[in-house]
Amino acid sequence: MRSLRSILYIITFCVPFLMAEGKGRVVRLETSVGTIRIELCNETPKHRDNFLKLVKEGYYDGLLFHRVIKDFMIQSGDPDSRVTMEGDSIKNSPSHEKPLGEGGPGYTLPAEFNLPWLFHVRGAVAAAREPDEVNPEQRSSGSQFYIVWGRSWSENSLGKQRGALEELGIEMNYEMWCAYLQYGGSPHLDGQYTVFGNVISGMKVVKAIQAVKTDKDDRPIEDVFIKKAVIEK
Repeated sequence: MRSLRSILYIITFCVPFLMAEGKGRVVRLETSVGTIRIELCNETPKHRDNFLKLVKEGYYDGLLFHRVIKDFMIQSGDPDSRVTMEGDSIKNSPSHEKPLGEGGPGYTLPAEFNLPWLFHVRGAVAAAREPDEVNPEQRSSGSQFYIVWGRSWSENSLGKQRGALEELGIEMNYEMWCAYLQYGGSPHLDGQYTVFGNVISGMKVVKAIQAVKTDKDDRPIEDVFIKKAVIEK
């Protein structure tokens, strides 16, 4: 059993993505499943400002969650996935036979890693990117992002993951350790993909989306999409 001191430590330091909103800008994603509210991190100003710019332009309106993996994450932001809507119904949708995930605004962003403060605990919002083989600087996609659901961890399994990160020169400190144990997430992505926000409400929607049936390309069989993205403040 954890000591009272340990429990208080977890409550104080290990809920970075599950507390009420703070001072960051907030974006509301009105999806076909429900509403997700995201707070953007001031510690990643290039990603924050770019995301706000695209939301203002209506860039995300009508885009699919084109890549969904159960117990891992949900991904959107590919402009090639845009659907035409009439009311709340999809009037015309891209072919399910065409893999998505290559589209973007024509530019990338420099990585803004901020460990140990911003990491892939459940509810984190991060930028997708091309793999290291073609993207050694680990630059982020200009528009594609994902929301982490991740898996639950035991101390034994998380210890193995921490060891794997240490081999890459990435430290999982105590705050990260207890957050992953309590809430779950995807620590194997830490230090390699830029986390730039967190879900402050709507995790039930994220949970529902990550559980939908998908095809061989991880695309939902029934389209799930962002109706509208709105800056709240």
